[in-house]
Amino acid sequence: MSPEDKAMLAVDLCGMRLDTPLVLLSGCVGFGEEYTRVAGYSNRDVGAVCLKGTTLEPRLGNAPHRVYETPEGMLNAIGLQNPGAEYVVREILPQLDFDETRFIANISGSTVEDYAAVARLFDDSEIDAIEINISCPNVKAGGMAFGNDPAMSARVVEAVRAVTNKPIITKLSPNQTDIAANARRCIEAGTDAFAVINTLMGMAIDIESRSPVLGNNQGGLSGPAIKPVALLKTHQVYQVCREHSIPIIGQGGIHSAEDALEFIIAGASAVGVGTALFYDPLVCKQINRGIVDYLKRHELTEVAQLTGTLSLNTDRPGCGC
Repeated sequence: MSPEDKAMLAVDLCGMRLDTPLVLLSGCVGFGEEYTRVAGYSNRDVGAVCLKGTTLEPRLGNAPHRVYETPEGMLNAIGLQNPGAEYVVREILPQLDFDETRFIANISGSTVEDYAAVARLFDDSEIDAIEINISCPNVKAGGMAFGNDPAMSARVVEAVRAVTNKPIITKLSPNQTDIAANARRCIEAGTDAFAVINTLMGMAIDIESRSPVLGNNQGGLSGPAIKPVALLKTHQVYQVCREHSIPIIGQGGIHSAEDALEFIIAGASAVGVGTALFYDPLVCKQINRGIVDYLKRHELTEVAQLTGTLSLNTDRPGCGC
């Protein structure tokens, strides 16, 4: 790819320059090293890498099975297995090459205080930004996910904002009534960007044993099956974000340049690639090439010119059912 083509792919996210609009999603690339052993793979092909979800204390994760392939998708219930934030900051971050790409920490917690404590540790590190996974259950509220209640979501963002000056990316759950209202509250609380969406909740059943396949009974559904939902949620959140110049990382089922372009047109400034990496670790090269070809074909010079250019059919009333 020529220097001119590479320049077309560059995007700005919260003041960070990303060499391409592609972000490798948390949980899909470990702590940044999962795909570096694959021949032909390079972190320079992506704008950023989201590290595996990290909690304050080490976690062993859920009982098996943890992953199950579904038609056009994948269920996972890993359970946030990780060595704990202190270990990640002390032992893992120094091994990452920050000259190759941006690295984003993904943080989780069972209480608001947990989120703040993990964010504080990453604030005193070389990490480029912090992504908040607000889909975790709040143990102080009977297990309700932080991300399913706008007030609780805002509290987490406020707590993280109070302990870091690094860019905050709030990862929104689709498993809620009004994702736009939640986004609005998070903006007021101080988020710098959004990742839209996290996985949908799903289940698979073994008909012979008549029991759930996953050890956790339910898990997060990702992959092409959720793309239509993710596109709509990205569009809905963009209606709020454009008033405040808040960027979105659109994600959910992206495995081609066409998929990525749909999310950008719907309002995303960057796009996340996750499940597709499991069956094609080099898919980002193809996506980058396809985005450049599209921009040239439409006489555009940068990705930002395409963000939020969706033209709606305003003359077609109906409930959308």
